[in-house]
Amino acid sequence: MAKTKMTREDALSFHISPTPGKWEIQATVPMTTQRDLSLAYSPGVAIPCEEIAANPATAYDYTNKGNLVAVISNGTAVLGLGNLGALASKPVMEGKSVLFKRFADVNSIDLELDTEDPDAFCDAVKLMGPTFGGINLEDIKAPECFIIEQRLKEEMDIPVFHDDQHGTAVICAAGLLNALHISGKKIDEVKIVLNGAGAAGIACLELLKAMGAKHDNCIMCDTKGVIYQGRTEGMNQWKSAHAANTDTRTLSEAMDGCDVFLGVSAKGAVTQDMVMSMAPNAVIFAMANPDPEITPEEAHAVRDDVIVATGRSDYPNQVNNVLGFPYLFRGALDIHARAINDEMKIACAQALADLAREDVPDEVALAYGKKLSFGRDYIIPTPFDPRLIYRIPTAVAQAGMDTGVARRPIVDMDGYEASLKARMDPTANMLRNLNARARANQSTVVFAEGDDPRVLRAAITYQRSGFGTALVVGRDDDVADKLRSEGMSDAIGELTIVNAAKTTELDTYKDFLYERLQRKGLDMQDVHRLAARDRHVFAALMVAHGHADGMVTGATRKSAHVLELINHVFDAGPHDGAVGVSAILNKGKIVLMADTLVHEWPDENDLADIAERGASVARELGLDPRVAFVSFSTFGYPVSERATKMHVAPTILDQRGVDFEYEGEMNVDVALNPKVMAQYPFQRLSGPANVLVVPARHSASISVKLMQEMAGATVIGPILSGVGKPVQICSATSTVNDILNMAVIAACRIG
Repeated sequence: MAKTKMTREDALSFHISPTPGKWEIQATVPMTTQRDLSLAYSPGVAIPCEEIAANPATAYDYTNKGNLVAVISNGTAVLGLGNLGALASKPVMEGKSVLFKRFADVNSIDLELDTEDPDAFCDAVKLMGPTFGGINLEDIKAPECFIIEQRLKEEMDIPVFHDDQHGTAVICAAGLLNALHISGKKIDEVKIVLNGAGAAGIACLELLKAMGAKHDNCIMCDTKGVIYQGRTEGMNQWKSAHAANTDTRTLSEAMDGCDVFLGVSAKGAVTQDMVMSMAPNAVIFAMANPDPEITPEEAHAVRDDVIVATGRSDYPNQVNNVLGFPYLFRGALDIHARAINDEMKIACAQALADLAREDVPDEVALAYGKKLSFGRDYIIPTPFDPRLIYRIPTAVAQAGMDTGVARRPIVDMDGYEASLKARMDPTANMLRNLNARARANQSTVVFAEGDDPRVLRAAITYQRSGFGTALVVGRDDDVADKLRSEGMSDAIGELTIVNAAKTTELDTYKDFLYERLQRKGLDMQDVHRLAARDRHVFAALMVAHGHADGMVTGATRKSAHVLELINHVFDAGPHDGAVGVSAILNKGKIVLMADTLVHEWPDENDLADIAERGASVARELGLDPRVAFVSFSTFGYPVSERATKMHVAPTILDQRGVDFEYEGEMNVDVALNPKVMAQYPFQRLSGPANVLVVPARHSASISVKLMQEMAGATVIGPILSGVGKPVQICSATSTVNDILNMAVIAACRIG
């Protein structure tokens, strides 16, 4: 996978737009009428207050305490930046909060405490205890982090978890279980060397010892060498607990003959000679960020039998904390846990290890552009795995119940697992999977409208995000001027500018175009004007000849007009098999609407074609297609001549023997609302439809725009399908992000 490139401006712009920061608060109850306000506040709120005063456990029923975690820091160890202070740590803590929400639907508030005094810090957190269901400590320097966590765990009756320590330890343990399984070794027999005696390193070794690693087989090192019994320099009580009875004094000596190396230290700490000295089938977890102790390339250059993991997303086997902390807290919150204990952490690690050994879902294969399977380059599940949300919390919750920290044990574990599946947000998964696929494909995408600042920003973001190569149709001086005026002078020279004056392929393009258009009333002069002067046609010709993998256009012209121009190069008109499919993403749901671009008034055969193309796009997006032909009538009532084609189209699919679910004609509520759908038990859909085929382009356009403007839905598309090449058309009102999304769709070669 390509490494994402970003500038300071990219990062600052992300954090300031559309509003400063990364999260906001929204009400979950109606707040429109006087009665709503009376129930939400005075006098109605007094009733749950009295209930909680009488029985404090009901706070989990009547408030958000049971799904609320505080992410707390004093900013003394911010990422790899050091002691930046409480205020400067806020962007990181906000980021952690949104990760909780994104991956496990856990509400989270970031709190930055302006003190380096452990006692003051603990006092402040303890006083806030009634508000939260759990505490996630973050970016607190050692050794204070040990003192703070231990005291809060002793004094509070909710889970307290320092992710810098235990999050890394859990994922490391999960990966190591599988690496040892592949190597044919046992945790209680292997010699382990750890480099980096900070919070994460100590937590890793402590958890592995709790899982069976022998104290006498473990050596911890810091910047001064081996931590051995009797050493006095640079020691503290936490290091002393892991002091080894050994004569070795350097990392190099310690690694001689060892089975496992764990690194949470610094770039370049491990040499190839050290790797060569390790035991056969050795395991190397080089987890220093952003650069590992030794890269996989360097290790594999001298040993082909080693299994290597890093903290980097662009290498296999990423040790990523996001695989752990959201799901640990999800399980702990759902049993109203008093703590997160070692047994719960071990259960999390074991569940992650087990998950990696199972067949990888198609969604993950789509995201990576290849089939992953358990082995040396896949020992840890990826964050894209949709099973994480219901496999890891259930294991954590069960361990919590088994060890007596659950206030409210879960009785129906099958029902609990089903409820966790319902928390999945398919919209975020879809976008994330598309981004991963684009990075894997490394497609060259041509942006046809290089005179538009939005397009230039999208092209730069596409390239800096590691999706592939961006080509921009335009003139060098004009693009440079636009970039300067937009405050993006640093991007001048970063993009590849293409146009008819610079290409050596113009004659080839014109010959191709003349062959297509000579019997459509266009002569060579007309063809020359199209190929040499029209940027939409020029970009399409590049794609048709394989000089780009895909294209994005339409930001500066009406979609219908752009489609006419593209139709000179590709067969993209009505009855050619081309269809426009718009993806509507709103409140965790995805619905595809077709046709939103090509067919103005499709007949029943066109509608059947549209359904097939819509189903194809749904599968490309990782959905199991369920197609509904929607109308103002439902299964023949009320009777209308205009609804007849919607009634007939499904029978055409019957004759074609297609391999997806479809039904109709039906009202939209019948298609999307399970309760209304249940009133028609004979209908064939197994669940709410995710592809809606509409009677005409105008109704599709009205529906999409209405959802966008009134409901705040995110719309991707229309995705042009059935053209044979990745050609995507934006709308003239597209934002930079809209254009980027369409470029990603083109890069994934959907359509």
